[in-house]
Amino acid sequence: METLRTPDERFAGLADFDFAPHYAEIDDGDGGQLRVHYLDEGPPAGPVVLLLHGEPSWSYLYRHMIPVLVARGHRCIAPDLVGFGRSDKPAATSDYTYTAHVDWMSELLFGTLDLRGATLVGQDWGGLIGLRLLAGRPERFAGAVIANTGLPTGDAPMSDAFLAWQQFSKESPTFPIGRIIDGGCTSTLDDEVVAAYDAPFPDDAFKAGARIFPTLVPTTPDDPAHDDNEAAWAVLRTLEKPFLCAFSDSDPITRGGDAVFRHEVPGATGQPHTTIVGGGHFLQEDRGPELAGVVADFIASNS
Repeated sequence: METLRTPDERFAGLADFDFAPHYAEIDDGDGGQLRVHYLDEGPPAGPVVLLLHGEPSWSYLYRHMIPVLVARGHRCIAPDLVGFGRSDKPAATSDYTYTAHVDWMSELLFGTLDLRGATLVGQDWGGLIGLRLLAGRPERFAGAVIANTGLPTGDAPMSDAFLAWQQFSKESPTFPIGRIIDGGCTSTLDDEVVAAYDAPFPDDAFKAGARIFPTLVPTTPDDPAHDDNEAAWAVLRTLEKPFLCAFSDSDPITRGGDAVFRHEVPGATGQPHTTIVGGGHFLQEDRGPELAGVVADFIASNS
């Protein structure tokens, strides 16, 4: 597997991002190794909050949430998915599969870091991957907070907004990562923030993962991930661990997607599900400290 590694100087002096990098080597599934980056902030013995980003962002997305959670006594682990941020980037789109992403994160989080008692916070693909991790290793988690995400099997139709995004990712001659994230926010991002989201991708050769991710979302019953996601749903439908939905009110892609979790996951019963007002798809950008407060309160109320 050919991999690319973003030069460290691309990450120097990023706005509001004074966090130390941490790295681990994991099996790439093809006889080699991948270097994966993660943030590890807060007291080492504190309750773990696992912050999983989605497409096409990276752990920079959580920079306004981490200080709030650390101040509440939590240890924050925020990995960069393979292909994003400071993590290595396989060069071929064919190197990226849904299963591979789940396996890569599982090795990092449970094998290398040996996380236990974690509260999952998953948005976008952070939920698609995180919910598979939760279903596969529920004993490693204390609970979950999901925001603007889902666990599709391909049996139900996807929104027109998502299908348009999927087509754009495949066909657009340019793929401006920072501007894509800006377009998914209700607020207007400063140029330096847009530049920070562009930082992991010096040129198009580094964008194979970002380009292919939308097409890995199951949209038909014959999708390769259909059976694994069905199996994950079977576990979630028995899950008693505390489970909170904190979707935003201004995301055309996932709006209303919280209903199935509230209805199907036993641990969601009686929880103070909330709608983050004024948040777009990337609600961590638009309402990060507010979402962090929701997460901290949820953990405190279920401890």
